[in-house]
Amino acid sequence: MGPSKSRHAETVSFRPKALVAPIGKDPSTLQYYITLALKTPLRSERLVFSLGGSFLGIDSDTYVSSTYRHVQCRTSQCVAASSGVCCSCGTCSGPRSPSCGNNTCVVGPYNPFISTSTSGDVLEDVLAIHSTDGKTRGPPVSVPHFVFSGAGAFLTKGLTASARGVAGLGRGKVGLPAQLSAKFRFRRKFAVCLSGSSTSPGVVFFGPGPYVLQPDKDVSQGLTYTPLLLNPVSTSGAFFQGQKSDEYFIEVKGFNIGEKPVVGLISTLLKIDSEGDGGTKISTVDPYTMLETSIYKAVTSAFVQQAIGIGMERVSGVKPFEVCFSAKGVPSTRLGPAVPTIELLLDNGKVWGVFGANSMVFTSNGALCLGLVDGGVSPRTSIFIGAHQIEDDRLEFDLAYSRLGFWSSLLALQTTCANFKF
Repeated sequence: MGPSKSRHAETVSFRPKALVAPIGKDPSTLQYYITLALKTPLRSERLVFSLGGSFLGIDSDTYVSSTYRHVQCRTSQCVAASSGVCCSCGTCSGPRSPSCGNNTCVVGPYNPFISTSTSGDVLEDVLAIHSTDGKTRGPPVSVPHFVFSGAGAFLTKGLTASARGVAGLGRGKVGLPAQLSAKFRFRRKFAVCLSGSSTSPGVVFFGPGPYVLQPDKDVSQGLTYTPLLLNPVSTSGAFFQGQKSDEYFIEVKGFNIGEKPVVGLISTLLKIDSEGDGGTKISTVDPYTMLETSIYKAVTSAFVQQAIGIGMERVSGVKPFEVCFSAKGVPSTRLGPAVPTIELLLDNGKVWGVFGANSMVFTSNGALCLGLVDGGVSPRTSIFIGAHQIEDDRLEFDLAYSRLGFWSSLLALQTTCANFKF
């Protein structure tokens, strides 16, 4: 289905406590998407969810609104959108439209699913999003002069059906978190909770807690924190050369499998170097965690050894997975299949546990596969923590304090990310 007229044709004017939106999952592409209302009159638009994206980018060729405006060159909005580095000015000889303006700010919207960027005019328009008290969804509120990037139909290539663009939640000045916190004077903080179900959406919160999931579980409390690192070099294509990354990096110092250390890791790969290579990035674009080849071999070898040690039977791989087991005889627990726990060793002795529900994938032929993918011998980033590994975890990106808070698995609390009361 294409975009449809929003049921909420009007918004209300008040200062909300926090904001909320559902995050759906497309079963065919394994992409996550957020639905926001834009334009005048308001229309619901499906946008693929990109955790580290610099800004919201939308197909401007079909964009129709009575309130959109081009952002002019050398304005404060233009400088913010381009991080003061890649700003250029566009001119157009055709009729004025969202894709055609004079003296307009131009940036490079990036499509992470085809790893390509292009040029696009910077626009502003009305955005609407629902308020929340942290427990239930409240009435929508409007964000006038919301800044985003237009681009042609290129921006929808490779996206889930009916998606009109990409919603970036990166740490840049015109990402969704920055604009929403500035508008409503929130602390710069948002929380992501991805659902593993394609029929029951997860949720993203902007602003302070509580964040309550049924049955009455406040998941804004009891988090473990680790620093968010700033990569000095963007990893988002040629257009962003010279800029710092807007993506979310943490430091993983090593791994345990079944409480035993993984040996043979090359320590330099675990850190971000001066060229922006290496390190660990959290990504909703990649469905499964990808590891640089030497890290992948060390982790999977240790996992196989532990799994066979508890009686699991290895079977042939099922693409894209190389390490698979028979599901027969593997007990089921509240935290998923009873398999060796993978632990990510973080700063200051903190541990991020990855249990069976997040480490394993049931395949169509009945195999139970380790949800890790070989990322190659020289990827730009050594470790991509993929979406499957954070489903039904609760991640809080506290940009004001530059830290990540997390619950390793909400299943331990007998709730899931699909349990917000929309």
